[in-house]
Amino acid sequence: MKSYKEELWFNTNKRRELINITPQIAGAIRKSKIKEGLCLVNAMHITSSVFINDNESGLHQDFLEWLEGLAPYGKAYKHHMTGEDNGDAHLKRTIMGREVVVAITGGRLDFGPWEQIFYGEFDGQRRKRVLIKIIGE
Repeated sequence: MKSYKEELWFNTNKRRELINITPQIAGAIRKSKIKEGLCLVNAMHITSSVFINDNESGLHQDFLEWLEGLAPYGKAYKHHMTGEDNGDAHLKRTIMGREVVVAITGGRLDFGPWEQIFYGEFDGQRRKRVLIKIIGE
């Protein structure tokens, strides 16, 4: 069994963004030369997320509005007593998830219809990392 590791780095211009990272993941799989296996994509910061869904701008706006309704920015979260102002981002990350695992078949991501991998940023404007770990043959 082989393994391959790559990191993606993000420093978004906005506090909240959803970024399609599927092309970067597919590129990492090509570089790994792994044809059959698994690909883990993991947000390595507690206020960002990795998830799978449709690449449709209206849906992305729906996600952001829904998350803001569940965990609004600016609310007086207990977490803010530590000097932070990102309690909402921690909650949004928990809702959207930390990582995804996708099968690799024939050297490609083995997706269902319309599936794409996204990086969700909920406390942006600073440098953050996503881990790609690929294992297989």
